[in-house]
Amino acid sequence: QVEAASDATLLRWLAADGVHAFLPPRELHFKICRDHTPPAWVRDQIFYQVFPDRFCQGDPALAVRTDEYVYGDGHRRVVQVPWGAPIDPALGPTAFYGGDLVGVRAQLGYLADELGVTALYLNPIFTSGSNHRYDTEDYAHVDPHLGGDAALAALAADLRARGLRLLLDAVVNHTGANHPWFDRYGRHAGDGAYRRADSPWRGWYVFSDAGYASWNGHASLPVLDFAHPGVRAEVYAGPDAILRRWMRPPYQIDGWRFDVIHMLGEGGTATANADHVRAFRRALRQENPAAYVLGEHFGEATRWLQGDQEDGAMNYYGFAFPVRAWLAPPHADDDPARLTTADLDHWLTAARARLPADNQLAQLNLLGSHDTARALTALGGEPARLAIAVALLFSYVGVPCIYYGDEIGLAGGPDPDCRRCFDWDRARWDHDLHATYRRWIAWRKARPELRHGAYATLAVGPDALAYARFTADAVTIVAVNRASTPARLALPLAAVPVAPTTWRDATGAPCAAPAELDLPPLAAAVWFGDA
Repeated sequence: QVEAASDATLLRWLAADGVHAFLPPRELHFKICRDHTPPAWVRDQIFYQVFPDRFCQGDPALAVRTDEYVYGDGHRRVVQVPWGAPIDPALGPTAFYGGDLVGVRAQLGYLADELGVTALYLNPIFTSGSNHRYDTEDYAHVDPHLGGDAALAALAADLRARGLRLLLDAVVNHTGANHPWFDRYGRHAGDGAYRRADSPWRGWYVFSDAGYASWNGHASLPVLDFAHPGVRAEVYAGPDAILRRWMRPPYQIDGWRFDVIHMLGEGGTATANADHVRAFRRALRQENPAAYVLGEHFGEATRWLQGDQEDGAMNYYGFAFPVRAWLAPPHADDDPARLTTADLDHWLTAARARLPADNQLAQLNLLGSHDTARALTALGGEPARLAIAVALLFSYVGVPCIYYGDEIGLAGGPDPDCRRCFDWDRARWDHDLHATYRRWIAWRKARPELRHGAYATLAVGPDALAYARFTADAVTIVAVNRASTPARLALPLAAVPVAPTTWRDATGAPCAAPAELDLPPLAAAVWFGDA
């Protein structure tokens, strides 16, 4: 789009990241993908991520017992740990607290009715010897210690009855070393790929004189080779493939979150990755035309998000990392490496601008997960900083996802400490923080512009940022201040192509247009305008 300057001699180009004095590169041109768009339902959701072993115990009889079996190579005990006991890093994947799908189902009233969640994302639930279950041993069945297939069917039925959605974790880059296809430690019939060179599954993995290909060098996670037709048939191409069967009754899940999706491919590498991710998408859409295809990416994921592969990514790069870097408390020496507000705005804009608009709205925004330190801990243990992050999470472009327990003030350092048990003793909750989550969830549900609207940065101060989300007839303005001192911002409301006739503040009271803002220290503020 070309704009003539007042003297009619200069040109300006409008691109997805703003106005340029020169022709912007193709990657910044506005993008519309008409053939492949994310499901319309996704942008309306409030996701909640559950790590099953740590959320809620519904049936104590299902719990793993100490020394019930040995893990991995047979030298690691599994240990039953009392609910809420501190994380012992030495136990790692062999500490079981006893959370299960029966417990998740029992807490749907809390999640849906009290908090306002509309969709669940569950970390892996299929049979495995570890508490994280990223080393799958049986893709055909839900782990009996979580309640088995019947527990998932009952949970799915209750979710559908409430109008809630369900997303499962697809771990198909690798299996566990104890999967019957591999059977490194001889737990099965002895004809796994590791045990016999003539195994029917030998070609499903990648062997060499140096050993076998595994994820990030972890011997417990042998990598599948998608060059083999048997792998393709079992994962996505066959009539009863893994990705297909759980989308059918009685489970009817609404989509998959694909673990380390950028790493899977052929020959133990990511060769032909795009071809297989496109095939995943086709398989899911054949089962359910409104299936959500979500990829795990810690880095920039533009090439997976152009419409033909993923609908959205776990938005570490384009949301979680910049927000946490901007909000983290300064060091005592005022560390000059701290992200400036201008750099925050630039980072967010650069990440957003490279995606088609529909895919921007389907990005899964998060503040933390099972792979990162808890947001509260990363933000210095200061609830006020987390409250600002919550305002950004629910008002920024994309779909918000709450990591279980963040809403009550659950703390935790890096993995495995970020996987503490949910504390069901309400006397220990941060009720102000919990109210902040509920308030923002209600606003997001009530304001279409927060789910569907365009975005515009309005003001960038040294420690404060203001922006608008807007549709043709409504606008929400959000302003945040990370400083321990007040901040003043002037807002160019004319930059927003909406002319509200009424404005209301966070209390719902009528107010004047928020053109001049005085923000308190460590605060977030919001205004709602309607034409």
